[in-house]
Amino acid sequence: MTSTVLPTVHQDDADLTSLGYQPTLHRKLGRYASFAAGFSFVSILTTIFQLFAFGYSFAGPAFFWTWPVVLVGQLLVALNFAELAARYPLSGAVYQWARRVGGEGVGWFAGWFMAIAQVVTAAAAAIALQVVLPQLWDGFQIMGGDPGLNTVTGASNAVILGAVLLVATTIINSLGVKLMAHVNSVGVTCEIVGVAAVILALVSAAQRGPDVVADTTVLQGSDLGAVGAFLVSGLMAAYVMVGFNSAGELSEETKDPRRTAPRTILSALLISGIGGALMIITALMAAPSLDDGRLATEGLPYVLTAVLGTFWGKVLLVDVAIAIFVCTLAIQTAGSRLVFSMARDGKLPASRFLSSVHPSRGTPMWPSIVIGALAVAVLAINVGNAALFTTLCSVCIVMVYIAYLLVTVPQLINRLRGDWARVGQTMPADLFSLGRWGLPVNILAVLYGGVMVVNLAWPRPEVYDPSGDSGLLLWSAPLMVVAVLLLGLWVRRRNLAASKA
Repeated sequence: MTSTVLPTVHQDDADLTSLGYQPTLHRKLGRYASFAAGFSFVSILTTIFQLFAFGYSFAGPAFFWTWPVVLVGQLLVALNFAELAARYPLSGAVYQWARRVGGEGVGWFAGWFMAIAQVVTAAAAAIALQVVLPQLWDGFQIMGGDPGLNTVTGASNAVILGAVLLVATTIINSLGVKLMAHVNSVGVTCEIVGVAAVILALVSAAQRGPDVVADTTVLQGSDLGAVGAFLVSGLMAAYVMVGFNSAGELSEETKDPRRTAPRTILSALLISGIGGALMIITALMAAPSLDDGRLATEGLPYVLTAVLGTFWGKVLLVDVAIAIFVCTLAIQTAGSRLVFSMARDGKLPASRFLSSVHPSRGTPMWPSIVIGALAVAVLAINVGNAALFTTLCSVCIVMVYIAYLLVTVPQLINRLRGDWARVGQTMPADLFSLGRWGLPVNILAVLYGGVMVVNLAWPRPEVYDPSGDSGLLLWSAPLMVVAVLLLGLWVRRRNLAASKA
Protein backbone atom coordinates (compact mmCIF):
# COMPACT_ATOMS: atom_id res chain seq x y z
CA MET A 1 0.00 0.00 0.00
CA THR A 2 1.36 3.44 -0.93
CA SER A 3 1.69 5.88 1.94
CA THR A 4 -0.01 9.25 1.56
CA VAL A 5 2.36 10.87 4.08
CA LEU A 6 5.11 12.92 2.42
CA PRO A 7 8.66 12.70 3.75
CA THR A 8 9.41 15.35 6.37
CA VAL A 9 11.81 17.28 4.12
CA HIS A 10 9.14 17.51 1.42
CA GLN A 11 6.61 18.79 3.96
CA ASP A 12 9.12 21.36 5.21
CA ASP A 13 9.82 22.54 1.66
CA ALA A 14 6.12 22.85 0.96
CA ASP A 15 5.77 24.86 4.17
CA LEU A 16 8.58 27.15 3.03
CA THR A 17 6.86 27.67 -0.31
CA SER A 18 3.70 28.73 1.51
CA LEU A 19 5.75 31.48 3.19
CA GLY A 20 6.81 32.83 -0.19
CA TYR A 21 10.19 31.22 -0.90
CA GLN A 22 11.35 28.35 -3.05
CA PRO A 23 13.64 25.88 -1.25
CA THR A 24 17.26 26.33 -2.34
CA LEU A 25 19.26 25.48 0.78
CA HIS A 26 19.92 21.87 1.78
CA ARG A 27 17.84 20.71 4.75
CA LYS A 28 20.41 18.63 6.66
CA LEU A 29 20.20 19.72 10.31
CA GLY A 30 18.60 17.67 13.05
CA ARG A 31 17.73 18.75 16.58
CA TYR A 32 21.22 18.44 18.06
CA ALA A 33 22.86 20.35 15.19
CA SER A 34 20.25 23.08 15.57
CA PHE A 35 20.92 23.26 19.33
CA ALA A 36 24.67 23.34 18.67
CA ALA A 37 24.28 26.43 16.45
CA GLY A 38 22.84 28.44 19.34
CA PHE A 39 25.01 26.95 22.09
CA SER A 40 28.27 27.49 20.21
CA PHE A 41 27.39 31.14 19.48
CA VAL A 42 26.99 31.78 23.23
CA SER A 43 30.04 29.59 23.97
CA ILE A 44 30.23 29.94 27.74
CA LEU A 45 33.62 28.19 27.91
CA THR A 46 35.09 30.88 25.65
CA THR A 47 33.31 33.93 26.99
CA ILE A 48 33.47 33.23 30.72
CA PHE A 49 37.14 32.32 30.28
CA GLN A 50 37.63 35.79 28.76
CA LEU A 51 35.30 37.95 30.84
CA PHE A 52 35.26 36.54 34.39
CA ALA A 53 37.87 39.07 35.54
CA PHE A 54 35.82 41.97 34.16
CA GLY A 55 32.73 41.07 36.18
CA TYR A 56 34.69 40.26 39.35
CA SER A 57 36.73 43.47 39.23
CA PHE A 58 33.62 45.64 39.71
CA ALA A 59 31.50 43.67 42.18
CA GLY A 60 33.63 40.88 43.65
CA PRO A 61 31.85 37.58 44.39
CA ALA A 62 28.46 39.32 44.30
CA PHE A 63 28.81 39.75 40.53
CA PHE A 64 27.46 36.19 40.33
CA TRP A 65 23.94 37.59 40.86
CA THR A 66 24.10 39.53 37.61
CA TRP A 67 24.17 36.20 35.77
CA PRO A 68 20.68 34.95 36.80
CA VAL A 69 19.27 38.46 36.29
CA VAL A 70 20.50 38.56 32.67
CA LEU A 71 19.52 34.92 32.13
CA VAL A 72 15.92 35.60 33.17
CA GLY A 73 15.82 38.74 31.02
CA GLN A 74 17.18 36.95 27.96
CA LEU A 75 14.82 34.04 28.59
CA LEU A 76 11.92 36.49 28.26
CA VAL A 77 13.32 37.53 24.86
CA ALA A 78 13.96 33.91 23.85
CA LEU A 79 10.37 32.91 24.66
CA ASN A 80 9.12 35.55 22.24
CA PHE A 81 11.66 34.41 19.66
CA ALA A 82 10.51 30.82 20.09
CA GLU A 83 6.96 31.81 19.15
CA LEU A 84 8.27 33.62 16.08
CA ALA A 85 10.45 30.66 15.09
CA ALA A 86 7.36 28.44 15.13
CA ARG A 87 5.38 30.85 12.95
CA TYR A 88 8.13 32.02 10.59
CA PRO A 89 10.79 29.29 10.16
CA LEU A 90 12.98 31.29 7.77
CA SER A 91 16.68 31.97 7.28
CA GLY A 92 17.78 35.36 8.56
CA ALA A 93 15.47 34.98 11.51
CA VAL A 94 15.87 38.39 13.18
CA TYR A 95 15.38 40.19 9.85
CA GLN A 96 12.44 38.01 8.81
CA TRP A 97 10.72 38.16 12.21
CA ALA A 98 11.03 41.96 12.45
CA ARG A 99 9.85 42.31 8.84
CA ARG A 100 6.82 40.09 9.35
CA VAL A 101 5.64 41.82 12.55
CA GLY A 102 6.96 45.36 12.02
CA GLY A 103 7.08 45.99 8.29
CA GLU A 104 9.80 46.29 5.67
CA GLY A 105 11.64 49.25 7.22
CA VAL A 106 11.80 47.78 10.71
CA GLY A 107 12.87 44.42 9.31
CA TRP A 108 15.63 45.99 7.21
CA PHE A 109 17.17 47.85 10.12
CA ALA A 110 16.91 44.83 12.43
CA GLY A 111 18.83 42.84 9.84
CA TRP A 112 21.30 45.69 9.23
CA PHE A 113 22.16 46.16 12.91
CA MET A 114 22.41 42.41 13.45
CA ALA A 115 24.62 41.86 10.39
CA ILE A 116 27.09 44.59 11.43
CA ALA A 117 27.16 43.21 14.96
CA GLN A 118 27.82 39.67 13.73
CA VAL A 119 30.78 40.78 11.62
CA VAL A 120 32.39 42.43 14.65
CA THR A 121 31.44 39.56 16.95
CA ALA A 122 33.05 37.05 14.59
CA ALA A 123 36.25 39.11 14.69
CA ALA A 124 36.07 39.33 18.49
CA ALA A 125 35.62 35.57 18.82
CA ALA A 126 38.52 34.87 16.44
CA ILE A 127 40.84 37.20 18.30
CA ALA A 128 40.31 35.18 21.49
CA LEU A 129 42.75 32.59 20.11
CA GLN A 130 45.53 34.94 21.22
CA VAL A 131 44.47 34.38 24.84
CA VAL A 132 44.85 30.61 24.45
CA LEU A 133 47.28 29.41 21.78
CA PRO A 134 50.50 31.16 22.93
CA GLN A 135 49.92 29.62 26.37
CA LEU A 136 49.89 26.18 24.77
CA TRP A 137 53.02 26.69 22.67
CA ASP A 138 55.17 29.80 22.30
CA GLY A 139 55.50 29.02 18.58
CA PHE A 140 52.00 30.43 18.15
CA GLN A 141 53.44 33.85 19.06
CA ILE A 142 54.51 34.42 15.48
CA MET A 143 55.26 38.11 15.98
CA GLY A 144 57.54 37.43 18.94
CA GLY A 145 57.55 39.57 22.07
CA ASP A 146 54.85 39.86 24.72
CA PRO A 147 51.73 37.78 23.89
CA GLY A 148 49.44 39.99 26.00
CA LEU A 149 46.47 41.38 24.07
CA ASN A 150 47.14 44.85 25.48
CA THR A 151 50.63 44.97 23.93
CA VAL A 152 51.61 45.85 20.35
CA THR A 153 53.12 42.42 19.64
CA GLY A 154 50.23 40.56 21.25
CA ALA A 155 47.58 42.62 19.48
CA SER A 156 49.33 42.20 16.13
CA ASN A 157 49.77 38.46 16.60
CA ALA A 158 46.08 38.19 17.48
CA VAL A 159 45.26 39.55 14.03
CA ILE A 160 47.32 36.82 12.36
CA LEU A 161 45.77 33.98 14.41
CA GLY A 162 42.27 35.41 14.03
CA ALA A 163 42.65 35.82 10.28
CA VAL A 164 43.79 32.19 9.87
CA LEU A 165 40.79 31.04 11.90
CA LEU A 166 38.36 33.11 9.82
CA VAL A 167 39.82 31.71 6.60
CA ALA A 168 39.23 28.19 7.97
CA THR A 169 35.63 28.90 9.02
CA THR A 170 34.93 30.55 5.66
CA ILE A 171 36.13 27.44 3.83
CA ILE A 172 34.00 25.16 6.02
CA ASN A 173 30.92 27.33 5.54
CA SER A 174 31.50 27.44 1.79
CA LEU A 175 31.72 23.65 1.52
CA GLY A 176 28.21 23.07 2.81
CA VAL A 177 25.94 23.01 5.82
CA LYS A 178 26.46 19.30 6.44
CA LEU A 179 30.20 19.72 7.03
CA MET A 180 29.58 22.83 9.11
CA ALA A 181 27.05 20.96 11.25
CA HIS A 182 29.41 18.01 11.82
CA VAL A 183 32.29 20.27 12.85
CA ASN A 184 30.05 22.40 15.02
CA SER A 185 28.37 19.43 16.73
CA VAL A 186 31.70 17.78 17.55
CA GLY A 187 33.03 21.06 18.88
CA VAL A 188 29.95 21.69 21.01
CA THR A 189 30.16 18.17 22.44
CA CYS A 190 33.79 18.86 23.39
CA GLU A 191 32.76 22.15 24.97
CA ILE A 192 29.96 20.59 27.01
CA VAL A 193 32.34 17.89 28.25
CA GLY A 194 34.88 20.60 29.07
CA VAL A 195 32.34 22.67 31.00
CA ALA A 196 31.27 19.61 33.01
CA ALA A 197 34.93 18.72 33.73
CA VAL A 198 35.70 22.27 34.87
CA ILE A 199 32.71 22.32 37.23
CA LEU A 200 33.61 18.93 38.75
CA ALA A 201 37.27 19.92 39.16
CA LEU A 202 36.36 23.19 40.83
CA VAL A 203 33.86 21.55 43.17
CA SER A 204 36.45 18.99 44.24
CA ALA A 205 38.91 21.80 45.04
CA ALA A 206 36.42 24.06 46.84
CA GLN A 207 37.89 26.08 49.69
CA ARG A 208 34.66 27.76 50.73
CA GLY A 209 30.93 27.20 50.40
CA PRO A 210 28.42 28.56 47.86
CA ASP A 211 27.54 31.33 50.33
CA VAL A 212 30.62 33.11 48.95
CA VAL A 213 28.27 34.84 46.48
CA ALA A 214 26.80 36.79 49.42
CA ASP A 215 30.12 38.62 49.89
CA THR A 216 29.39 42.24 48.94
CA THR A 217 32.61 43.80 50.25
CA VAL A 218 33.88 44.88 46.83
CA LEU A 219 30.41 46.00 45.76
CA GLN A 220 29.87 48.18 48.83
CA GLY A 221 33.33 49.75 48.62
CA SER A 222 33.13 50.71 44.93
CA ASP A 223 33.57 54.33 43.88
CA LEU A 224 30.63 53.75 41.52
CA GLY A 225 28.33 52.95 44.42
CA ALA A 226 26.81 49.54 44.99
CA VAL A 227 24.13 49.89 42.30
CA GLY A 228 26.52 51.39 39.75
CA ALA A 229 29.13 48.69 40.30
CA PHE A 230 26.49 45.96 40.05
CA LEU A 231 25.22 47.36 36.74
CA VAL A 232 28.71 47.53 35.25
CA SER A 233 29.61 44.01 36.41
CA GLY A 234 26.40 42.81 34.76
CA LEU A 235 27.82 43.73 31.36
CA MET A 236 29.86 40.53 31.54
CA ALA A 237 26.70 38.41 31.47
CA ALA A 238 25.14 40.72 28.88
CA TYR A 239 28.11 40.18 26.56
CA VAL A 240 27.91 36.40 26.94
CA MET A 241 24.23 35.54 26.63
CA VAL A 242 23.53 36.60 23.04
CA GLY A 243 23.23 34.60 19.84
CA PHE A 244 20.81 31.94 21.08
CA ASN A 245 18.61 32.94 18.14
CA SER A 246 21.10 31.26 15.78
CA ALA A 247 18.99 28.10 15.74
CA GLY A 248 16.32 30.21 14.05
CA GLU A 249 18.80 31.60 11.52
CA LEU A 250 19.25 28.06 10.14
CA SER A 251 15.54 27.22 9.96
CA GLU A 252 15.54 26.55 6.21
CA GLU A 253 18.31 23.98 6.70
CA THR A 254 16.64 22.33 9.71
CA LYS A 255 14.27 19.38 9.61
CA ASP A 256 10.81 20.15 11.01
CA PRO A 257 11.91 23.70 11.94
CA ARG A 258 8.55 24.86 13.29
CA ARG A 259 8.98 22.44 16.18
CA THR A 260 12.75 22.07 16.32
CA ALA A 261 13.87 25.73 16.29
CA PRO A 262 11.73 26.95 19.25
CA ARG A 263 13.02 24.09 21.43
CA THR A 264 16.64 24.57 20.47
CA ILE A 265 16.53 28.36 20.92
CA LEU A 266 15.32 27.88 24.49
CA SER A 267 17.53 24.89 25.29
CA ALA A 268 20.68 26.64 23.97
CA LEU A 269 20.06 29.59 26.28
CA LEU A 270 18.98 27.57 29.33
CA ILE A 271 21.84 25.06 29.17
CA SER A 272 24.33 27.89 28.60
CA GLY A 273 22.83 29.83 31.49
CA ILE A 274 22.86 26.93 33.95
CA GLY A 275 26.34 25.78 32.91
CA GLY A 276 27.70 29.32 33.14
CA ALA A 277 26.20 29.89 36.58
CA LEU A 278 27.79 26.68 37.87
CA MET A 279 31.16 27.64 36.39
CA ILE A 280 31.10 31.05 38.07
CA ILE A 281 30.00 29.88 41.50
CA THR A 282 32.40 26.91 41.61
CA ALA A 283 35.28 29.16 40.49
CA LEU A 284 34.52 31.47 43.40
CA MET A 285 34.42 28.49 45.74
CA ALA A 286 37.75 27.11 44.51
CA ALA A 287 39.76 30.34 44.08
CA PRO A 288 42.96 30.30 46.20
CA SER A 289 42.18 33.85 47.31
CA LEU A 290 39.35 36.32 46.88
CA ASP A 291 41.31 39.45 47.79
CA ASP A 292 44.84 39.11 46.37
CA GLY A 293 43.80 40.97 43.22
CA ARG A 294 44.40 38.09 40.81
CA LEU A 295 40.71 37.21 40.31
CA ALA A 296 40.13 40.79 39.13
CA THR A 297 43.05 40.71 36.68
CA GLU A 298 43.54 37.06 35.62
CA GLY A 299 40.05 35.72 36.26
CA LEU A 300 39.11 32.11 35.57
CA PRO A 301 42.49 31.05 34.08
CA TYR A 302 44.09 31.89 37.45
CA VAL A 303 41.69 29.59 39.29
CA LEU A 304 41.98 26.76 36.78
CA THR A 305 45.78 26.86 36.76
CA ALA A 306 45.81 26.63 40.56
CA VAL A 307 43.30 23.77 40.60
CA LEU A 308 44.31 21.72 37.55
CA GLY A 309 48.05 22.29 37.36
CA THR A 310 50.04 22.73 34.16
CA PHE A 311 49.18 19.49 32.29
CA TRP A 312 45.41 19.44 32.81
CA GLY A 313 45.34 23.19 32.46
CA LYS A 314 46.77 22.84 28.96
CA VAL A 315 44.27 20.09 28.14
CA LEU A 316 41.52 22.54 29.09
CA LEU A 317 43.14 25.24 26.96
CA VAL A 318 42.88 22.89 23.97
CA ASP A 319 39.17 22.53 24.72
CA VAL A 320 38.83 26.32 24.98
CA ALA A 321 40.56 26.67 21.59
CA ILE A 322 38.04 24.23 20.11
CA ALA A 323 35.22 26.25 21.67
CA ILE A 324 36.62 29.45 20.13
CA PHE A 325 36.80 27.73 16.74
CA VAL A 326 33.17 26.56 16.75
CA CYS A 327 32.00 29.85 18.27
CA THR A 328 33.54 31.76 15.35
CA LEU A 329 32.10 29.22 12.91
CA ALA A 330 28.60 29.57 14.37
CA ILE A 331 28.69 33.38 14.34
CA GLN A 332 29.83 33.45 10.72
CA THR A 333 27.20 30.87 9.73
CA ALA A 334 24.40 32.86 11.36
CA GLY A 335 25.64 36.08 9.78
CA SER A 336 25.85 34.54 6.32
CA ARG A 337 22.25 33.27 6.51
CA LEU A 338 21.08 36.70 7.59
CA VAL A 339 22.85 38.37 4.67
CA PHE A 340 21.52 35.68 2.29
CA SER A 341 17.96 36.21 3.49
CA MET A 342 18.12 39.99 3.07
CA ALA A 343 19.75 39.66 -0.35
CA ARG A 344 17.14 37.15 -1.47
CA ASP A 345 14.55 39.88 -0.92
CA GLY A 346 16.72 42.35 -2.88
CA LYS A 347 17.45 44.43 0.22
CA LEU A 348 21.25 44.72 -0.12
CA PRO A 349 23.74 45.92 -2.73
CA ALA A 350 24.94 43.07 -4.97
CA SER A 351 21.88 41.06 -3.94
CA ARG A 352 22.16 38.80 -7.00
CA PHE A 353 25.54 37.49 -5.84
CA LEU A 354 24.75 37.46 -2.13
CA SER A 355 21.54 35.47 -2.67
CA SER A 356 23.11 32.85 -4.95
CA VAL A 357 23.29 29.29 -3.65
CA HIS A 358 25.84 26.74 -4.84
CA PRO A 359 23.86 24.23 -6.91
CA SER A 360 25.45 21.07 -5.49
CA ARG A 361 26.52 22.16 -2.00
CA GLY A 362 23.27 23.99 -1.27
CA THR A 363 25.01 26.75 0.68
CA PRO A 364 25.21 30.54 0.19
CA MET A 365 28.95 30.86 -0.45
CA TRP A 366 29.22 34.59 -1.15
CA PRO A 367 27.67 35.74 2.14
CA SER A 368 30.12 33.49 4.02
CA ILE A 369 33.05 34.93 2.08
CA VAL A 370 31.88 38.52 2.62
CA ILE A 371 31.32 38.02 6.37
CA GLY A 372 34.76 36.40 6.68
CA ALA A 373 36.51 39.13 4.69
CA LEU A 374 34.83 41.95 6.63
CA ALA A 375 35.68 40.28 9.94
CA VAL A 376 39.35 40.06 8.92
CA ALA A 377 39.23 43.76 8.00
CA VAL A 378 37.79 44.57 11.43
CA LEU A 379 40.64 42.60 13.02
CA ALA A 380 43.11 45.11 11.56
CA ILE A 381 41.82 47.68 14.07
CA ASN A 382 43.49 45.59 16.75
CA VAL A 383 46.99 46.18 15.34
CA GLY A 384 48.67 48.30 17.98
CA ASN A 385 45.35 49.45 19.44
CA ALA A 386 43.64 46.68 21.40
CA ALA A 387 41.74 49.20 23.53
CA LEU A 388 39.86 50.50 20.48
CA PHE A 389 38.98 46.95 19.42
CA THR A 390 37.64 46.17 22.91
CA THR A 391 35.46 49.28 22.72
CA LEU A 392 34.18 48.23 19.29
CA CYS A 393 33.22 44.81 20.67
CA SER A 394 31.25 46.46 23.46
CA VAL A 395 29.44 48.61 20.93
CA CYS A 396 28.51 45.64 18.74
CA ILE A 397 26.70 44.01 21.67
CA VAL A 398 24.63 47.18 22.00
CA MET A 399 23.62 46.71 18.36
CA VAL A 400 22.60 43.10 19.03
CA TYR A 401 20.26 44.25 21.79
CA ILE A 402 18.85 46.99 19.53
CA ALA A 403 18.18 44.36 16.84
CA TYR A 404 16.39 42.23 19.43
CA LEU A 405 14.24 45.23 20.41
CA LEU A 406 13.35 45.77 16.76
CA VAL A 407 11.72 42.33 16.96
CA THR A 408 10.10 42.37 20.41
CA VAL A 409 8.69 45.93 20.22
CA PRO A 410 6.68 45.42 16.98
CA GLN A 411 5.72 41.98 18.26
CA LEU A 412 4.25 43.68 21.35
CA ILE A 413 2.42 46.21 19.17
CA ASN A 414 0.95 43.27 17.23
CA ARG A 415 -0.26 41.72 20.46
CA LEU A 416 -1.84 44.95 21.67
CA ARG A 417 -3.64 45.35 18.33
CA GLY A 418 -4.86 41.76 18.35
CA ASP A 419 -3.00 40.93 15.13
CA TRP A 420 -0.86 38.30 16.85
CA ALA A 421 -3.93 36.33 17.96
CA ARG A 422 -5.30 36.34 14.41
CA VAL A 423 -2.05 34.94 13.03
CA GLY A 424 -2.09 32.27 15.73
CA GLN A 425 -5.51 31.05 14.66
CA THR A 426 -4.08 29.90 11.32
CA MET A 427 -1.25 27.88 12.90
CA PRO A 428 -1.31 24.21 14.00
CA ALA A 429 -2.38 23.93 17.62
CA ASP A 430 0.67 21.92 18.74
CA LEU A 431 3.24 24.62 17.83
CA PHE A 432 5.05 26.51 20.60
CA SER A 433 2.89 29.31 21.98
CA LEU A 434 2.91 31.43 25.13
CA GLY A 435 -0.87 31.62 25.08
CA ARG A 436 -2.27 34.08 27.61
CA TRP A 437 1.23 34.62 29.00
CA GLY A 438 2.35 36.13 25.71
CA LEU A 439 1.44 39.75 26.53
CA PRO A 440 3.10 40.01 29.98
CA VAL A 441 6.19 38.10 28.80
CA ASN A 442 6.47 40.38 25.75
CA ILE A 443 6.09 43.54 27.86
CA LEU A 444 8.80 42.39 30.28
CA ALA A 445 11.09 41.43 27.39
CA VAL A 446 10.79 44.93 25.90
CA LEU A 447 11.40 46.61 29.27
CA TYR A 448 14.42 44.41 29.91
CA GLY A 449 15.82 45.08 26.43
CA GLY A 450 15.43 48.84 26.83
CA VAL A 451 17.19 48.84 30.21
CA MET A 452 20.05 46.74 28.84
CA VAL A 453 20.60 49.00 25.82
CA VAL A 454 20.90 52.01 28.17
CA ASN A 455 23.17 50.09 30.57
CA LEU A 456 25.41 48.84 27.76
CA ALA A 457 25.69 52.19 26.00
CA TRP A 458 26.05 54.40 29.08
CA PRO A 459 29.27 56.47 28.69
CA ARG A 460 31.27 55.07 31.60
CA PRO A 461 35.05 55.54 31.54
CA GLU A 462 35.43 52.17 33.32
CA VAL A 463 33.98 50.44 30.25
CA TYR A 464 34.79 52.63 27.25
CA ASP A 465 37.90 54.56 28.28
CA PRO A 466 39.63 52.73 31.16
CA SER A 467 43.02 54.30 30.36
CA GLY A 468 41.59 57.83 30.25
CA ASP A 469 43.36 58.55 26.97
CA SER A 470 40.36 59.66 24.92
CA GLY A 471 37.16 61.27 26.12
CA LEU A 472 35.64 60.59 22.70
CA LEU A 473 35.68 56.85 23.43
CA LEU A 474 33.23 57.49 26.27
CA TRP A 475 30.55 58.25 23.69
CA SER A 476 31.57 55.50 21.28
CA ALA A 477 28.40 53.44 21.78
CA PRO A 478 25.80 56.14 20.95
CA LEU A 479 28.08 57.60 18.27
CA MET A 480 28.58 54.20 16.63
CA VAL A 481 24.86 53.42 16.75
CA VAL A 482 24.09 56.76 15.08
CA ALA A 483 26.83 56.15 12.48
CA VAL A 484 25.52 52.65 11.68
CA LEU A 485 21.98 54.04 11.46
CA LEU A 486 23.00 56.84 9.07
CA LEU A 487 25.07 54.45 6.96
CA GLY A 488 22.10 52.10 6.87
CA LEU A 489 19.79 54.88 5.70
CA TRP A 490 22.23 55.72 2.90
CA VAL A 491 22.66 52.06 1.83
CA ARG A 492 18.93 51.40 1.91
CA ARG A 493 18.11 54.57 -0.04
CA ARG A 494 20.66 53.75 -2.74
CA ASN A 495 19.43 50.17 -2.95
CA LEU A 496 15.80 51.29 -3.28
CA ALA A 497 16.79 53.75 -5.99
CA ALA A 498 18.74 51.08 -7.86
CA SER A 499 15.84 48.64 -7.70
CA LYS A 500 13.49 51.23 -9.26
CA ALA A 501 15.94 52.17 -12.02
